[in-house]
Amino acid sequence: MAPYILLKAIGFFLLVIVGIPGNIFIILQFTYIRSIEKKLVPSNIILSILSLANLFVGISRIIPQSLNAIGVEDLFDDLQCKFAIYTFRVTRAMSICLTSLLSCHQCILIAPTTKVWVYLKREVTKNIIGIITILWVMNFSIYPYSCLNTHAQKNKTTSPYTLHLIYCDVDFLTYTAYIVNGTIYVVRDFIFVGLMTLASSYMVFILLRHEKNMRSIRSSNKEQNWSAEFKAARSVIMLVVLYVLLFGLDNAMWVYTLTLSNVSNMNDIRVFLASSYAALSPILIILTNPKLHRSWVLSKKNKKEAVELFLL
Repeated sequence: MAPYILLKAIGFFLLVIVGIPGNIFIILQFTYIRSIEKKLVPSNIILSILSLANLFVGISRIIPQSLNAIGVEDLFDDLQCKFAIYTFRVTRAMSICLTSLLSCHQCILIAPTTKVWVYLKREVTKNIIGIITILWVMNFSIYPYSCLNTHAQKNKTTSPYTLHLIYCDVDFLTYTAYIVNGTIYVVRDFIFVGLMTLASSYMVFILLRHEKNMRSIRSSNKEQNWSAEFKAARSVIMLVVLYVLLFGLDNAMWVYTLTLSNVSNMNDIRVFLASSYAALSPILIILTNPKLHRSWVLSKKNKKEAVELFLL
């Protein structure tokens, strides 16, 4: 196996090994918390749906990419291609939208208690399920056209406006369809990336101002005053920084490919970058979410007690 092919296979299998179990763990832990406490706070609802979206990104894109890297051919037929590409596009879009929603929601939570911010905090918190539902409907509705013309890669002529995605081809048939669809996707991505960037920048400003105010308080009291909202804001900022960094590298690679005649290797790198958020974000969520920590400790304790009772 050539060094590049070996490196590509290792890279994608690492994403599978890290991302799939990580997202499943988060979903199961939040489900456990929901069953015990009968509710989830809005930020944890967003994180659980985000993990579900990222899990399907891994199943529909990272796993096929890994199998392709080790030489598996003709994995999908036409119907399976339509399902896999549609699933990947919708869930990747939801991953962007939910990260943006998470950052905006956390920004509202730590914003000053003015009349406008209090109103937003109340309405967004109360309608978080409705907002997530609207995002699902929006993303489900903008992708059907491209998936109708998705088919397994075969030795047949396609139009010049065809995207070759490992096992599948997405043929837009006409230049107009190619441009219109591409514009919709790009505008959607940049709107939500812009929102999460603005929200995170504002949170950084508030956190810096809060830290400056804390310097006048004795160090022993700092941890008490560092509220859960501010701690959560730091973790959300880290999540957004990870996404924006990968998004920026992906688009920088895309611009670079415009200067090349052979872009196959660059496309592999772009796919790796685009898929990395779905695999790496669970690590940040698990490390920074105290609710997951407490739930994990509690579930292990309950299992231990159950085993002890069984052995008695």
